[in-house]
Amino acid sequence: MSTSSSADWASAWSRGRKVLVTGGTGGIGGAIADAFLDAGAEVISTGATEPELEAARAARPGMEHRLLDVRDTEAVRGFMPSLGNLDVVVNCAGIIRRGEELDADVFARVIDINLTGTMRVCEAARPLLAQSRGSIINIASMLSIFGGGLVPGYSASKGGISQLTKSLAIAYASDGIRVNAVAPGWIATPLTEALQNDPSRAQPILSRTPMARWGTPGDLQGIALFLASPHAAFMTGTVIPIDGGYSIM
Repeated sequence: MSTSSSADWASAWSRGRKVLVTGGTGGIGGAIADAFLDAGAEVISTGATEPELEAARAARPGMEHRLLDVRDTEAVRGFMPSLGNLDVVVNCAGIIRRGEELDADVFARVIDINLTGTMRVCEAARPLLAQSRGSIINIASMLSIFGGGLVPGYSASKGGISQLTKSLAIAYASDGIRVNAVAPGWIATPLTEALQNDPSRAQPILSRTPMARWGTPGDLQGIALFLASPHAAFMTGTVIPIDGGYSIM
């Protein structure tokens, strides 16, 4: 779904809402941030370094871009009160280190950002989301389901995201906070560029995908808007694959 068509049905709810997208400076996070912005929400996007924030400010001048290292518990806890109020959190901050993750130190670093970082943001955002009876959208992966020989840290973190989503859906329900996740398949972003450019690796991916194409970050926009909206008011603890059918083969 394109940003403009998503905004058509989402704008009535989104206008005036405040949305935080961690890792919103590019790729999937950037596309989701764009979708909420186009639907009329106030969007705060975070990145881990000043250079990526500078690039995001140039590319997306309509939203606020702020520095946040999700590895830093105190920084995350201090960040949330500065927002004043909050309706939606989208946890997109993450890394992948193909091949390197078989090293335990690299493995731990990936887990710390992708999984524990998500938990830090959820914990810190809970009081504001309880006030608005808001929602959380986490980014899992098809590697929540499958193993990845070159990415044990990424796979473990995304499997953890799936279970964290279900667990926090139970824990936060009494606050009126819904917690859901989307599980992207093979999406054409800088994280998968090496795979896209290598025919020997790209062809098996495409041949297994019933829709026979790479996904795009825009393919995640509509589902994110839906999960945050009143249309999903009775949905919590779900993990929705957006993978062109890859996980059913």
